[in-house]
Amino acid sequence: MGFFLQGLSIGLAYVAPIGLQNLFVINGALTHTRRRALATALIVIFFDVTLALACFFGIGAVMQRWKWLQMVVLLAGSIVVIFIGAGLLRAKTQDIDRSGETMSLGKTVYSACVVTWCNPQAIVDGTMMLGAFRVTLPASRSIPFICGVGTASCLWFTGLTLVISAFSSRFNARVLRAINIVCGVVILFYGCRLLVSFFALI
Repeated sequence: MGFFLQGLSIGLAYVAPIGLQNLFVINGALTHTRRRALATALIVIFFDVTLALACFFGIGAVMQRWKWLQMVVLLAGSIVVIFIGAGLLRAKTQDIDRSGETMSLGKTVYSACVVTWCNPQAIVDGTMMLGAFRVTLPASRSIPFICGVGTASCLWFTGLTLVISAFSSRFNARVLRAINIVCGVVILFYGCRLLVSFFALI
């Protein structure tokens, strides 16, 4: 249960900052019916979870062969995670565009895929972050951890959609800024833990 909760917490801290995926879900909740907005959230969850699985198990399988690569990814991953957290603390947010038009279902699937799988920053950050955590986990604990990450994606995007639908008039840049600050602090904490794990391997 401990590794599941660790995956859940880092997963929430990773998906909650307001980036392309969250803006896509937020705009969907503001411009669609609640039922359609939830469908959009489920589509984003599918692509987000598949990306997380690819990052976690893909880099993990490669690193199992070479110890030096494990250390490189762990060091690089810890630095990337720390920079992500620091970037969130410095980042500025803007009010959400509420003038978007309703998308067709096909365009929604296409757009969700693009903002997830065609976002180089998300791929690099996900690979380095989840790959680094993969190094620190015993093989038997990998599944609970990544299940926690996947659960975080489900909880966050569905919860975000429901909250936005219910309180759309109160969602502004100030709220988004508060979310980013909380997530930045959590991610910085985990980045420092990864760095400690790197020095423990030396």
